[in-house]
Amino acid sequence: MPQKTAVGVTVRRGATGEEYKHLILAENATAARQFARPREQPRGIGEAPMNSRSKIGLRQIGALQPGQTIWDASLPGFGARRQKSDAVSYVLYYRNHEGRQRWYTIGRHGAPWLPDTARNEARKLLGDVAKNSDPAADKRSERRANTVAELCDLYLDDALAGRLLTRRRVPKKHSTLSIDRGRIERHIKPLLGRRSVTAVTREDIDDFLHDVAQGKTATSEKTARKRGFSRVRGGRGTATRTVGLLGAIFTYAVKRRMRPDNPVLGVVRFADGKRERRLTDDEYRALGNALDQAEADCMWPAAVAAARFLALTGWRRGEALNLRWNELDLIRGSAFLGDTKTGRSTRALSNPACELLKALPRVSEWVFPASRGDGPVAGFPKFWRRIAKLGDLPSDITPNVLRHSFQSLAADLGYSELTIGTLVGHKKHSVTSRYVHGADAVLLAAADAVAIRTSELMKVRSVKRPPVIALRRAG
Repeated sequence: MPQKTAVGVTVRRGATGEEYKHLILAENATAARQFARPREQPRGIGEAPMNSRSKIGLRQIGALQPGQTIWDASLPGFGARRQKSDAVSYVLYYRNHEGRQRWYTIGRHGAPWLPDTARNEARKLLGDVAKNSDPAADKRSERRANTVAELCDLYLDDALAGRLLTRRRVPKKHSTLSIDRGRIERHIKPLLGRRSVTAVTREDIDDFLHDVAQGKTATSEKTARKRGFSRVRGGRGTATRTVGLLGAIFTYAVKRRMRPDNPVLGVVRFADGKRERRLTDDEYRALGNALDQAEADCMWPAAVAAARFLALTGWRRGEALNLRWNELDLIRGSAFLGDTKTGRSTRALSNPACELLKALPRVSEWVFPASRGDGPVAGFPKFWRRIAKLGDLPSDITPNVLRHSFQSLAADLGYSELTIGTLVGHKKHSVTSRYVHGADAVLLAAADAVAIRTSELMKVRSVKRPPVIALRRAG
């Protein structure tokens, strides 16, 4: 039985690759008509009138106008195109074995690509197409980066497109990619950007680690935001995390066959510097007084409530600030978070936390709304610094310390690591953790015990309803 190739040429079943090639290149009238139809040419590209089709030569190349494309009469799909500049490129238009239209750029006019050499290359490519190859797709998959800067750009492009997955087999979040881009632009490109991808050694990575740790990339710059200012300090923590990102980038390079090995492997990094800081009893009392004083001073109620909520739950700051009312079930004492650092998460809400939430006015879809516009509370770090100043708290006490303190209190009360991890949304990899899906009685009792102990240390006698302040109209 006869069969058709990707360009419509009829051949016998069982034909050899060489027969395919010659048949594709034959003056088959059906194939020629197929490529001659205006609807078959790529849309949106200027082209010469159809009656001017001829075999492409130097005279035709010289006569091309900006934005114009001409097609070769002797080889269907082969053409030449002049961009808006003086550059002329030889192109091939074809359909792959799935019938999809493809546009392949052979190269720019000039040595080695002249009309005859480009035409011969097009014949070779069409022969590959007849064997079910797809040159355009192969070319995209074989992109190469000559320098580390180009490699970083390719990595970010694929990550933004969702083609790179995390250990949880999901694409990286845009917030994470924003941090990655900052580390690339501020540390990796200035120190390694011009290096060849294949020439980077383990010693180069080790030097990079210590250069960032010693502040070689430290700088201050204005950001795009109004009155925005960024101060890049470097340091050991930044160096360790940036080298971790470099490891992911070079792993990407190995998978793309840009180099055979990962030079980051074997580089000894600084300790992660995780702080075991927790609030003392006196600092808990100072925090409670500061929150009461902030309410009395009419600080934005949503910000004060968010700070108190963090102390009562041990949640991550972003999880609390981006909380929506439709994610809460205050009757059952549960919160259902659809997108956290560890994916979907169900949290048990203690009675003190529920009472705090019930006392809040529902003026927005957000539990802790912004003072202006429609969105979650903005500028929380500034609010937190004002609260800490009211309580004369040390500068190293951050919202993340509230999370550590919650976990430490739970451990003091005798709760297991699994229970504590479930309360605060840790990612567990044990078999048991897979079956903890809801806020059951054990989790609710644990959440109540820790929150009550926190309230006692803060000397919170009752949850006061914050004053209702009218939102300012935007604009």
